[in-house]
Amino acid sequence: MSPYTVTRTLPEDATGAALRADVRAGLTASPKSLPPKWFYDARGSELFEEITRLPEYYPTRAEREILAGRAAEIARATGARTLVELGSGSSEKTRHLLDALTEATGLRDYVPVDVSESALTGAAEALLAERPDLRVHALIADFTRSVELPPTEGPRLVAFLGGTIGNLLPAERARFLATVRALLVPGDTLLLGTDLVKDEAVLVRAYDDASGVTAAFNKNVLAVVDRELGADFDPRDFDHVALWDRGNEWIEMRLRARRALTVKVPELDLVAHFEEGEEMRTEISAKFRPEGVDAELTAAGFAPAGRWTDEAGRFALCLATAA
Repeated sequence: MSPYTVTRTLPEDATGAALRADVRAGLTASPKSLPPKWFYDARGSELFEEITRLPEYYPTRAEREILAGRAAEIARATGARTLVELGSGSSEKTRHLLDALTEATGLRDYVPVDVSESALTGAAEALLAERPDLRVHALIADFTRSVELPPTEGPRLVAFLGGTIGNLLPAERARFLATVRALLVPGDTLLLGTDLVKDEAVLVRAYDDASGVTAAFNKNVLAVVDRELGADFDPRDFDHVALWDRGNEWIEMRLRARRALTVKVPELDLVAHFEEGEEMRTEISAKFRPEGVDAELTAAGFAPAGRWTDEAGRFALCLATAA
């Protein structure tokens, strides 16, 4: 079995420092907010995996359908010898691309990028058990910031899947896409997963399922803050809210206070007051139109090069070449 490397580009306490900064900023803002990345502790990751299997939640199935049916076409279009995946997690869906690229180009190198060392090592070991000739260069890094990639053979394909781009506000998306472009040389490519604008009822159900799994996932951010910062949030004091913002064309998830209450965060020496009915935003999930995606990619220095959707037209994988 080939060895794999794990390179840490984040300081050991980077995650804790980022959580403290985000909670302080979010709970002192008006309106209050917490970033969605803090959903994903071990319990949050389990809940999200459960969400992906819910009948209401279509994005994961739709994207997997595209990858299963179109990976070979994507591989031929990119000619990539190195696959870089941002926010790689378990690398489960990536197997379609790895197989197709190996067949089409003789892919040798895979560079998964994630903040979780355990996710990276687990994925690397599983992949190498199946693909002993693959070289895995795992990076513990925050992909929303500048990342230094290891020297590998080009051309490179950067994959950012799952519709995660939609969790970024428009200005954040512009900075992120520009950062990705800076990693690449002309001829390298980006494969971007984008959830598409569709019927409002379908969208809201995907984020407010009948069995309440998404509500538990949303409230899990409070458990993370309690555990890591000694806060005294009680999830029972909040209701899960999911709504469609027509103007911005995004879903918002919020937590609505059931009563007036005060939350103490000892690690930050912070007290946050909530009025009855006050809402705290925990996630946006932007939905896209093809022309809008092309415009954002072009503005970042990419040339749109292809688009594939699932049969129902719910989700798209967009390919762009570094210009």
